[in-house]
Amino acid sequence: LLPASSSGSPDTPRSLGARMEKHTEVLQKDIGARNASQPKSMEAAAKYIAALLTQKTFKLSSDQRTVIFGLSSAHVAATLAAVMVGYNVIVGQTPDGEPIRLLGESVLNGTILMILATCTISTFATQRGAHNIAIKGVRENDESTEHQDEHILIPVSNEESVRELVTLGNVLKSKKNHNGFYALHAIDNKVEDSGLEKRARKILETAATAAAASDIYLHELLRYDVNISNAIASVAKEQSITDIVMGLHRDKSPAIFLGKITGDLLGESNVTTYIYKPVQPLATIKRHIVIIPSQAEKEAGFLMWLHKIGNLARNTGTKIVVYAPETTLKYIEPLRRKQTATVETVLFKDWEKLPALLRELRTDDCLWLVMSRRERISYQPAMNKIPAYLDQYLGRNSFVLIYPVQAGDPESRYL
Repeated sequence: LLPASSSGSPDTPRSLGARMEKHTEVLQKDIGARNASQPKSMEAAAKYIAALLTQKTFKLSSDQRTVIFGLSSAHVAATLAAVMVGYNVIVGQTPDGEPIRLLGESVLNGTILMILATCTISTFATQRGAHNIAIKGVRENDESTEHQDEHILIPVSNEESVRELVTLGNVLKSKKNHNGFYALHAIDNKVEDSGLEKRARKILETAATAAAASDIYLHELLRYDVNISNAIASVAKEQSITDIVMGLHRDKSPAIFLGKITGDLLGESNVTTYIYKPVQPLATIKRHIVIIPSQAEKEAGFLMWLHKIGNLARNTGTKIVVYAPETTLKYIEPLRRKQTATVETVLFKDWEKLPALLRELRTDDCLWLVMSRRERISYQPAMNKIPAYLDQYLGRNSFVLIYPVQAGDPESRYL
């Protein structure tokens, strides 16, 4: 990487960096540099063995071992400083007048190569191990709090869909949930209409009647707020809501697929949200098709919505077919074995092939799509095409979009 200088003056780290940038092609030609870096590969193997022995001794997890290896494998300042001292020590001159250095160019080039390799490996190893540890911590917390009260909120705005929304909320809830069912009608306080409250009471009464038919007590909530999404988000915080079940707005244009209210709500509230478009009664559905994106198992809310799919299978007895990548299916297999209803799993990882799958849906199928916020780990570029796909292929099918709880800034843009 570093051509010999014609003078015996020592090089500074800054000049070395500039010259390394200028002459990177030397690395490809310098066999000595590659040979000089080979002993460091043995050192990396030794550090991995040390991390492995530490894991076995203290009974650590594989992810903790990865973090230990990542943090201990990088070489930068101390290594470069030691090599620079030897490089700048001139022990003589060649017949041509070139300086003979204690540590030659091959050693220096090999050291630069070693720094590049170890820093790259260290960064990725530490990030992967730390991320997995964090995700496991969230899952353990979810499992420890699973016994806590479940609160389902159903925002209702029209009588046509309120019964189906209540039905969906009912099949998603756990059997132990007897007092955690809420229906909310929000009214914009800037709108002057004396008939709005009367209409809202009627819609809430319809929701309560639908819930009572399944022997469920439903809390009727009427709220005035500056806007609808803010009202829903505020109630979600006040009532410790764990799940929101809401309908898809009635405008069919793919350009405004979710609508302003839903989009704003998803930006304000990080609660598992089910966006439901009922085309036929839920009781007539013969199969539920659940499509899961890659790395969905690494999201903070993975277990939350997965337990709800388990409740769906248990409460309806309807066949569930899960399409997911192989790594995700490993987490779903324990759930499948516990279910009395039929739960099938199918390997599926390329969302670009989603249209072919949608064309195979039957008229009595209900599609469940696990979505993701933008810039989150399970986000797929093909999710941008979901509105067009649903408009084109699911005119006769009911579907549910699941937006799970995800770590990160809740203000990020949604689909």
